[in-house]
Amino acid sequence: MRKLIVSQFMTLDGIMESPETWAANYINDQEITEYILKDFSASDTFLFGRTTFEFMGERWPKRTGPMADNFNNYTKYVVSESLQTTKWNNSIIIKDDIAEEVKRIKEKPGKNIILLGSYKLAQFLNEKNLVDEFKLLIYPLTLGRGKRLFEEGSTRQNLKLIEARTFTCGAIAAVYQPGIRA
Repeated sequence: MRKLIVSQFMTLDGIMESPETWAANYINDQEITEYILKDFSASDTFLFGRTTFEFMGERWPKRTGPMADNFNNYTKYVVSESLQTTKWNNSIIIKDDIAEEVKRIKEKPGKNIILLGSYKLAQFLNEKNLVDEFKLLIYPLTLGRGKRLFEEGSTRQNLKLIEARTFTCGAIAAVYQPGIRA
C-alpha cells in the first residue's frame, strides 16, 4: 500500500500558513532543495486542498527544472466541492467521500502520495487515520500567529520520530509516524 505523507514547511512555533511570505531566505537553499527532490523521487502523486492547488497551479506550470518537472508531471488530486475543471495537467478533482477516495488512491499501485499545504485537509485525513508520515521542515523563525498543522483542540496523538536532519541554514527536517491517540 502507498504511504500518504503530509509534507509541510513550518516555523518553530508551528505556523505553516503562507510559507512563500516567510521562507524566502530558505527557498533556494541547495541542501533543502536536494532533500525535497529526494523525497519527491519516492513519490508520484500530490494531494491538495483547493486553495493550495490553485496557488501551486498558478505558479508551477510556468516554471522549468527538476522541481517543476515533479509538480507538472505527477498526478495531482485536489479536494474541492467548487472546482468543476482544472487547467493544470494530470489533475483529478475529488468532490465526495474524501476519506474513502483517499483510501482507494492509497490502495492503487504506485509510489508515495505527498500532501502539501492544505492544512484543513491534512487535519481531516489525520483524524481519519489516513496519514502515514509527517515530514516537517521546521525553519528557525517564529511568527506568533497563523494557521497550524495541529491546532488547539485537536486530538492528542503520540508520534514516533523516524528521521531527523539539520541543515546549515538552521532548518530541521523531522519525520514522524502517527501513533496512539489519547
